[in-house]
Amino acid sequence: MRATGELAGKIAAVRRFNRFYTQKIGVLHEDWLDSPFTLAEARVLYELTRRERVTATDLANDLGLDAGYLSRILRGFQKRGLIDRKTSPDDARQSFLSLTARGRKAFAPLEKHSSAEVAAMLARLPRPAQPRLIGAMNDIATLLGAKPEPDIAAAPAYILRAPQPGDFGWIVARHAELYAKEYGWREPFEGLCAQIVADFVNKFDPKKERCWIAERNGENVGTVMLVKDKPGVARLRLLLVEPKARGLSIGARLTDECIRFARKAGYRSITLWTHSVLTGARHIYEKAGFTLTSSEPRRSWGRDVVAEYWDLKL
Repeated sequence: MRATGELAGKIAAVRRFNRFYTQKIGVLHEDWLDSPFTLAEARVLYELTRRERVTATDLANDLGLDAGYLSRILRGFQKRGLIDRKTSPDDARQSFLSLTARGRKAFAPLEKHSSAEVAAMLARLPRPAQPRLIGAMNDIATLLGAKPEPDIAAAPAYILRAPQPGDFGWIVARHAELYAKEYGWREPFEGLCAQIVADFVNKFDPKKERCWIAERNGENVGTVMLVKDKPGVARLRLLLVEPKARGLSIGARLTDECIRFARKAGYRSITLWTHSVLTGARHIYEKAGFTLTSSEPRRSWGRDVVAEYWDLKL
């Protein structure tokens, strides 16, 4: 069956990337990274360096290797003294595989060479582009169903930082785009966001006000502002978390930062204005200790909404 139209273009794009990437990392070389091992053999060795009590069946499933092909690889390793087999005490039909001292010694140069190759590739990129590359790789792996590896899962999911050039424009744009898509709020809402950001930038008081940007893999995924409202009272504004970053507790963390800074700056309370439809944000505020003090139905941004006012005593 021949693919046509849009699907054909997508297939061509995936195949083009595959050709580029296999050439880039040298997987077509018979001896990968100038080692005595093929790519498949190197992958098997790598898995054995990082896992305990692994069976041939586990390796075949996880690496997507034909069982017969993997069996030939393992027999070759065993003849060279690179691996050891121990019969499972629970099932005599299964054996646990492990690298011998000779196997670890044989794999060490390959690991060193591979790390050096990746380091050199990253060094050719500008520093801001490096996390973008890693983020794109993680996105590809996640979309295609990869299981997170322990070292990746343990890495910080995001960082909080002060705004940089371009961030304030992003805050306005993402609020307008996201709220139009999720709630149907139209142009007057974007103007409101632009005015809030403009007031913050033009009247910024570093002793009493802050803006935070949540960044993940070099990409903005969240933001919030804390501004002066009236003597002793701060206002939390423009809390946003990108859909793909939800579930990482970024919204709660941003709210906590506002509360922590407000106490340090000497505020007595924090107030905020939100809407009943924003259930995720309302849950964050309630969990942080805010109390709903009043609400009113109104027509705003092309929709019937219920405006809500929440307060927190510090």
